[in-house]
Amino acid sequence: MRAVVQRVKEASVTVDNKTVGAIDKGLVVFLGVEDGDTEKDTEYMADKIANLRIFEDESDKMNLSLKDISGQILVISQFTLFGDVRKGKRPSFITAAKPESAKFHYEKFINLIEKTDIRIEKGIFQADMLVKIYNDGPVTILIDSKKKF
Repeated sequence: MRAVVQRVKEASVTVDNKTVGAIDKGLVVFLGVEDGDTEKDTEYMADKIANLRIFEDESDKMNLSLKDISGQILVISQFTLFGDVRKGKRPSFITAAKPESAKFHYEKFINLIEKTDIRIEKGIFQADMLVKIYNDGPVTILIDSKKKF
């Protein structure tokens, strides 16, 4: 499982000209599921992101988590995080999970975050979405549950 995590001042996601999710200060999480991911990968990702300390404390050090700042998460399913462009110019998505598996892990991730009492908003799985992000920093973190990078 992979995530691109961006610290934001605010963000929203729109489907068919309707806002389906919006947050204030917090994180936008683009979440990709790989073929073979297990619940262990999902649990790792939810714990890592919920406790990621990338917000400044009173000394301007990245030392605070979402919980510390009462932040929010906007999660967007994104299979293209497994686009492989090592050969040619067109990405291959062969390692991305099939929709049924990806949706299971996406929803499991959401449920795990909800249990932490962090407010979570989401896009619509497999929809064509427009995401509006006001980066804070910018701060962008890449996370891979198999620690490939």
